[in-house]
Amino acid sequence: MTNSTIITQYIPPLSDPFLQIITVVLILFFTVVLGKGITIYLQRTLKDKMDKEHLNILLKTIYYGLIVLVILGVIFPVLDIDTSGLLVAGGVVGIVIGFASQSIVGNFISGIFLMVERPIKIGDQVNIDNKLGYVEDIKIISTIIRTYEGLYIRLPNETVFTTSITNYVANLVRRFEYVVGIRYEDDADKAIAIIKDLIDEQPYALVNPSPSVFVDNLGDNAVNITVRVWAPAVEWYDTKTKLLWIIKKTLEENGIEIAFPQRTVWFANGLDTRNMDGNGIHED
Repeated sequence: MTNSTIITQYIPPLSDPFLQIITVVLILFFTVVLGKGITIYLQRTLKDKMDKEHLNILLKTIYYGLIVLVILGVIFPVLDIDTSGLLVAGGVVGIVIGFASQSIVGNFISGIFLMVERPIKIGDQVNIDNKLGYVEDIKIISTIIRTYEGLYIRLPNETVFTTSITNYVANLVRRFEYVVGIRYEDDADKAIAIIKDLIDEQPYALVNPSPSVFVDNLGDNAVNITVRVWAPAVEWYDTKTKLLWIIKKTLEENGIEIAFPQRTVWFANGLDTRNMDGNGIHED
């Protein structure tokens, strides 16, 4: 039993040409109305999740795809047109095209999911597949990344969708952290008070979540003070680099020095030193 025979069991062909024309016109009319209704609903639902260009492509694909399906599956049986040959030919062509364009189809579907889910947006700073930079464009097949060095990288959407994505600006705020090591002879409480005052003076250092400054551990060469500060994501990098240098200078101005590695060497039997003058070598 062919596919067309199965279809005609549910949609019997019409012998009267007038009825055929009327039926086809009505079917096309209701199909167009249904397609318009679906596209309007999707447009209202996805307008804030997809850019206009990509949304139009998706809506047209759905609209015309629905019309083609109705023509092949409903109108042809009504007109008593045998679609078995078309289905076989279409199946063969579809298999050939499918094998030849697996990656394209995968990237296309992944592109639609990316536009609907929106884990990234144009302008975001991201790390995708160890590619760091700004999102320049999200297309149907690929995503364009501009690295911090100014290089443009085209990533297939299937890679973008299936790999881990780090979006540095998806959250409105970000935290940065320092470890400031001071000498053991310096006053750690005074250093903490100075650092807190400097944080309060920074316009982009957030009060909520609140910053924290505390002695984290006693290292080999320094008392390590941990500094944690929250800042708006768009001002995070500038605030981080600026504040660190201010902390370093202000601590030194108050007599608190940043510690550096030191080693004390002990000689078990003392140190044998010799002095040389014009008359030869003398032992001390």
